[in-house]
Amino acid sequence: MKDQLVVSKNFKLLTYVLIGIGVVSFALGFAFDAKRTWANYLLNNYYFLSLAVGAAFFGAIQYITQSGWSAMFKRVPEAMVAYIPFAAVFFLLMFFGMHSIFEWTHEDVVQNDPLLQHKMPYLNIPFFFARVVLFFGAWILLTKLLRKFSLKEDEVGGMVYFEKSEMYSRVLIFVLAITFSFFAVDMLKSLDPHWFSTIFAAKSFIAAFMHGSSIITLIVIILYKTGKLQDLNRSHLHDFTRYIFMSSIVWGYFNFAEFMIIWYGNIPEETIWFVKRWHGAYEVLFYANIIINWLIPFLVLMPRKTSRSKMFITPVIILLMIGQYTELYYIIWPSVVHEAKFGLLEIGTFLGYLGLFAWVVATWLAKASLVPKNHPYLKESLHHHF
Repeated sequence: MKDQLVVSKNFKLLTYVLIGIGVVSFALGFAFDAKRTWANYLLNNYYFLSLAVGAAFFGAIQYITQSGWSAMFKRVPEAMVAYIPFAAVFFLLMFFGMHSIFEWTHEDVVQNDPLLQHKMPYLNIPFFFARVVLFFGAWILLTKLLRKFSLKEDEVGGMVYFEKSEMYSRVLIFVLAITFSFFAVDMLKSLDPHWFSTIFAAKSFIAAFMHGSSIITLIVIILYKTGKLQDLNRSHLHDFTRYIFMSSIVWGYFNFAEFMIIWYGNIPEETIWFVKRWHGAYEVLFYANIIINWLIPFLVLMPRKTSRSKMFITPVIILLMIGQYTELYYIIWPSVVHEAKFGLLEIGTFLGYLGLFAWVVATWLAKASLVPKNHPYLKESLHHHF
């Protein structure tokens, strides 16, 4: 069983090139269109953080439910979670672009708006970044503890560190559900501070879980293709796709419920958000989100045969990667850029973040045995069939 990953020089070089493209794209973007560049900064920061948070939630679920089938793959979500400290730095640096992104940071606007004045105790820059520090501090602390217990389990075996991981996973899953919901409201919903939606936070959280689970599955498939994790079988794939299938249904439900309630209620404070997005290119994105993030995963992954086939699973995951970007673009651009622009700046910045994320995941995968040797459920995972 090949259980040690060695990151090739070519892969490292590729990630460095992608990061370089991102840096150059940002530099040119700030020189020619700062507001649009800050919009890209927010989108990509949130995009890749949501993958890491979704992976942390996935890993915690495996411990809480004492799932045996996934034991062999636990290093993948652990490696994705390692991106969270990098995301923390990026979000703190967003301080310099607050006025370009958020309407409620402008004092002259707030002074002439009774609603924003009412929201000032919550929507103000010092408290905003206090929440950022609190959220990231909790995420980093808990995920570092779980990583430490995981590596200790490799060294000594037994049930002691597994039980500790299970206990702290219960804490993590609760903390993530609460804090990331607030985080999504802060980073995305507050772009339109006059808008009211009671479902937005839940929809954002399930989107993070869906896309995080998808990327875990994709990385496992890639590792298998490169000669690692050779005990991966169709039953494992089926279980992975059940998470994607289930979360896509829940995302579709929340998306429909949010829109249907707002449309039926026809209250200006709620409909204003959709009015902005039902014109021109944004109208196309409204339907594209539903098709990519719900309809395609639902139809393709529902049959048993296709949900156990890498040939069908991989394209669906790639589409979901596009779907996540599409949804965030649909949320951010009408509020910040105010017109549908997509070009080399968007492509370059995304590639830069993708390169960094890939480098972090590969580096952390190589830091420990790819297969957790002393996990109490490893044998069950290796011989998982149904």
